[in-house]
Amino acid sequence: MKFAIIGAGNMGGALARGLAQGTRVREEDITVSNPSPAKLEQLKEEYPKIGTTTDNCQCVAEADVVVLAVKPWKLAEVAAQLSPILDSRWQRVCSMVGGIGLDRLEELFPLMPLYYLIPNTAIATRQSMTFIASRHTTPQADSEMLAILRELGDAMLVEERLMNAGMVLASCGIAYALRYIRAASEGGVQLGFRAAEAQHIVAQTLRGAASLLERPNAHPEAEIDRVTTPGGLTIRGLNAMEQAGFTNAVIRGLLAALPEKK
Repeated sequence: MKFAIIGAGNMGGALARGLAQGTRVREEDITVSNPSPAKLEQLKEEYPKIGTTTDNCQCVAEADVVVLAVKPWKLAEVAAQLSPILDSRWQRVCSMVGGIGLDRLEELFPLMPLYYLIPNTAIATRQSMTFIASRHTTPQADSEMLAILRELGDAMLVEERLMNAGMVLASCGIAYALRYIRAASEGGVQLGFRAAEAQHIVAQTLRGAASLLERPNAHPEAEIDRVTTPGGLTIRGLNAMEQAGFTNAVIRGLLAALPEKK
C-alpha cells in the first residue's frame, strides 16, 4: 500500500517516520510533499528510500492513501489542487487536520472514501493513541487502516461524535501526563534526587503503571490497593493529593479542553 503525506511538519513528519519503521508500509512506498525543502531533506537523511517532493499533485499520483497533515487554513487550498485528480475507486483521503470534521471533508473531497484521524505526538515514537472516524469506506478498508495505525501505538475506530473527547483524553492528555511528570520530578528534586534522576524515576514509574493496566481485567483501583497498606505512606500521599483537589482538577481540565459545540 502506497502512502502520500501532504505536509512534513510535526505530525506529517512523525507519521512518515513511524510508517517507515513499521512492517505494513514499505519505506519506498511513502512519499511526502512540503512547500519548503528543508524538512524534506531532513526526512530524506533519516530515511533515504522515502520519496520527497514539493509538488502535491506529484506526491499523490500513485498513492492508495492520501494523508493531509496541513494547517487548517491551508486545507481548502490543498483540496482544490488534489480533489480533481483523485480517484474514489482506489484512493482514500485521510485528514489529520484538527477541528475539520467529515462533513467539511466531504465538501472538499466529494464521494471520496474519507478518514478523519486524531493521533497524538507520541506517534513519533510509535506509541500514539489514534482515533479514527470514517465515511464512504468499507469494513475491509477500515481493518487495513486500523492495522497500519496500530503499528504506531494503538488505534480505535469511533463515531465522529467521540473524536473531540478522544482528542482531549489522548492528544491533550499527553500534555497533562507530562505536567504530572514535571510536577513529580520537581518533588523528586525536593526529596534529594538530581533533576535528571528524578525525571527518569517518574517516567519509568509511569511505564510500570501503564504496563500493570495492560494485563487482563486490570483496574486502577485494584492496583492502587496493592500498594496502599493501612496507615501506610501511600494512603497518606493519596489523601493529601485528594485534599488538594487532584481528581477534581483532572476532570475539570478534561472538560475545559473539550471544544464547544457550534
